[in-house]
Amino acid sequence: MDLAKVANIIFQKCLGLSSKESCLILCDNGTTKLGRSLLKEAFLISSNSYLLEMKPREINGEELPGLVAETMKYADVVVAPTSKSMTHTKARREACANGARIASMPGITEEILLRTFSVDFDAMYESTMKLTQILNNAKMIEMKCNKGSHLTLSIANRKAIADTGILTEPGMFGNLPAGESYIAPVEGTAQGQIVLDGMMAGVGLLEEPIIIEVVNGLACRIFGGKKAKQLEQLLERAGEKGVRNIAEFGIGTNPSAKVTGKVLEDEKVSGTIHIALGNNISMGGNVDVPIHLDGVVMKPTVYIDGLQIIYDGRLLV
Repeated sequence: MDLAKVANIIFQKCLGLSSKESCLILCDNGTTKLGRSLLKEAFLISSNSYLLEMKPREINGEELPGLVAETMKYADVVVAPTSKSMTHTKARREACANGARIASMPGITEEILLRTFSVDFDAMYESTMKLTQILNNAKMIEMKCNKGSHLTLSIANRKAIADTGILTEPGMFGNLPAGESYIAPVEGTAQGQIVLDGMMAGVGLLEEPIIIEVVNGLACRIFGGKKAKQLEQLLERAGEKGVRNIAEFGIGTNPSAKVTGKVLEDEKVSGTIHIALGNNISMGGNVDVPIHLDGVVMKPTVYIDGLQIIYDGRLLV
């Protein structure tokens, strides 16, 4: 597997780019080299391909500049190897509403691409879709881990999203690399304690766990050392109550992914779960704030309406 082969998979299998379509590569000055490599491969399919470079955003979910947002609306395909996530932005939502199909790749590196794209896409697709179907028909999730997590939350009448990497229809959106099924819990229903021991977006790999006490759907207390304090400071700077919302419950399904401190890959690791704080408007929730931060639990045990679907980090679906 080399970068040219990965790019070919991205543009043809994942996005279905045709010679008649326009393709926009959106990068920032931290990802310019990779952006140019992807542009080179896009040109082999469509001569109507472009590279747009912007200043890196400061946090995940920060809105994009107006010119960038407008340009995205006029592209058939957008591939975004950026330093920070643009998933939960108005710009991304409006571009998709206008028909653009978008692959977001925040924090991507060539190493991550080569590793995660060695996966059996068909097998990953099958397991991800099965999980999504289970979530769509469920009402309650219970998560535990041997480090002290014990969390319950409602997903009644919420719809899960299957991040399979196949984004071939107008308006579709997802991450690349892919491999997760995720859902927005009903606001105000999450109760218990989360012990994050893999990584936390905004602070990186966790040498010691971050413990989050959850009351009525909000992260009311965060403790556990230096990086717990850093997370608390990130939320305080955002300055809105909604940033403490338990925004997402996700399950990783990519067996080629591993935890490296890059949330794009870390949340896809098969058998892990991730829980996000902040914005969930893009996944069917009601909280629209300029921040979305994911944290990973490495070896959870998870029940969905009483059905065990993960045991100590082993995916049973």
